[in-house]
Order: sequence, then C-alpha cells, then structure tokens
Amino acid sequence: MNRRPTLLAAIALTATAALTLSACGSDDSSKDKANDKIAGADTGKKKSASPSAPASAAGRPKIELPSDLHYTFEWKKTGDADRDAVLSDGEQFIKATDQAIANQDPLDPAYRYYAEGELAASTQKYVQRFVDHKARTTGTYRFYEESVTVRDDGSATLSYCEDQGKAYNKYVKTEKVDKTPVTKNSYIFYNTVLKKNKAGVWVTQDMLSERASSKCQP
Repeated sequence: MNRRPTLLAAIALTATAALTLSACGSDDSSKDKANDKIAGADTGKKKSASPSAPASAAGRPKIELPSDLHYTFEWKKTGDADRDAVLSDGEQFIKATDQAIANQDPLDPAYRYYAEGELAASTQKYVQRFVDHKARTTGTYRFYEESVTVRDDGSATLSYCEDQGKAYNKYVKTEKVDKTPVTKNSYIFYNTVLKKNKAGVWVTQDMLSERASSKCQP
C-alpha cells in the first residue's frame, strides 16, 4: 500500500501487497525519512472519532484518529449495496491502518478486523516501520478516481488514487512536521482485492500500488 508521505513510501511488504508510508509528495531521496511518518498517538493532539467509522455495529472496532489527520474521500455511492459496502470497508481499512500508526501499535485490532492473510502481515510490518522511527502522519489525504467491481465468487476489486500532496510525516516526541514539496510522486494508484467474510465485512486481502502513476496525476 503506497500509504502516507513518501517517507516510508517505497517499502514492499509482501509479494502481493506493497505498503508505503506517505508523507506528501517527496522524491526518492525522502524514502528514509518516510519511516518517521505516523507513529502517532501521543503527540499532545486530541484524537477524534473518525466521522465515517461505523458505530460498533456487527462488532466493528471504533476508529479514533489524531485531530490533525484528515481525509477527503471523493468516492461516490453507486446505489448497489455490495459495491457501496466495499467502498465503505475499504475506507475503514485505510483509517484503521492510520490508527495503528498513531497508536504506535503494530497489532492494533482495528486494521486486523479489515485485513487478513499476507496483507495483514504486511500491514503489521508497515506500521512497525513508523513505530521504529517514532513518527506518524499529519495533514490531509485525498482519495479519488475509484472503481469497484463485485464478483460472483464473493470477492471484489477496488482501485483508487491517493493524493498525498498535503500530507506530511510528524515526529512523535518533537512534533516536528517534515514538509516536502508536491511532485509526481505525491500521487499513488492502488489496486486492492477484498473478500466478504462470514460477518459480512469486506476484508482487504491483497494490495498493489504504483507511485507517480499516470492514472492519478492532476
């Protein structure tokens, strides 16, 4: 997952899922910094419940994020129950991963609720990188150009773009924000595979990402 500022951005976590920290659009020289990105929780900033996080219906975990971390999801409702559920659960996985980073907890239960298999293991390593660098993410992430397909076998694909141009890495102890310029690397394309589990949750199983994708450039 090419997530968050390019700090930790180019880290391939598994053969099928590439998770990368995103702190805004920096170039390859900032990859080492990326590890400092979202360590998050105790930054002196209040956490606020994610507005799109479902209540604890169906045992879903509550997602709370730092008040300085924001999202703009331009994903449109389709009118189809399954496709809209894929979009909703895909969004929750993104936020749950950021919660783990903010909490400095590689085993945070929220992302493990929305991911399984190799992707769950990759996400754990991804979060651990932030923890090791005592950093978290701050700023605003924009998600757009979504495409969702539900298959007859109970699986689905969700692809989308992410704009990290206004997102940055923030060091937990010093609260220093590492602002980086917007470049073509600020835009990432994701392709994910989800499967509906017995609880009716669309769980993300695989994720591939492409930084500086021509599909996502403004």
